[in-house]
Amino acid sequence: MNISHAVSQRILELCKENGLTVNKLSTLSGVTQSTVNDIVNHKAKNIGIVTIKKLCDGFGITISEFFSTESFRNLEQELY
Repeated sequence: MNISHAVSQRILELCKENGLTVNKLSTLSGVTQSTVNDIVNHKAKNIGIVTIKKLCDGFGITISEFFSTESFRNLEQELY
């Protein structure tokens, strides 16, 4: 799994846990719905840390909590 897929998976997981739609997350985080859609649909390859921080704020979690999952611990090295 690469980083963009792991971020997408984590966002969808957190949306499900919190009963949020992508649209509601967009509203809560201040990140445009098109950006969130691009992330969850694997169209965004270079997701900025500022965007991830805003999404974390929308979920009410820290960046550490966002990245503290098995998916991120087992990422493959990306060389390209």
